[in-house]
Amino acid sequence: MTADQAVTLIGERFPEAQVERGAPDRPGDPLVVSLRLDQWVPFAQVAKDALGCRFFAFSTAVDWKEQGLDVIARVDNLDDRVSVLMKTRLAAGASSCPSLAPVYRGADWMERECYDMFGIRFEGHPDLRRILLSDDWEGHPLLKSYAVDTPHPPYR
Repeated sequence: MTADQAVTLIGERFPEAQVERGAPDRPGDPLVVSLRLDQWVPFAQVAKDALGCRFFAFSTAVDWKEQGLDVIARVDNLDDRVSVLMKTRLAAGASSCPSLAPVYRGADWMERECYDMFGIRFEGHPDLRRILLSDDWEGHPLLKSYAVDTPHPPYR
């Protein structure tokens, strides 16, 4: 599977998705695929099965404040050197996203981290609970609405 073949396959199966390619002089750049929320898990399954992206590299989020949260995940086909950066946007005030853990086991702890830091609830996650902060911690520190001077118990 080449990057060109991957772009073609993505365009055929997900015509609404926006695909951006890296600069031609940087062949290692991932394909950036922006998806609707309802395409998140189906695209991940296609990336794993049809594109050969079996390695789950990471998952994170970005808080755009009024525009909502972006959920981002990178998956790689290590044999063919094809990387895909998946992005989806949660509407402002929304904090729920389908979990990729049923497709990629490596998504488990990374989604727990996003839940802990950003408050994103991953629907269908097998064990969604805090992973970095104590259970009595209030709020989600990486949200822009989280005040820097918020009092909290000492980190344990």
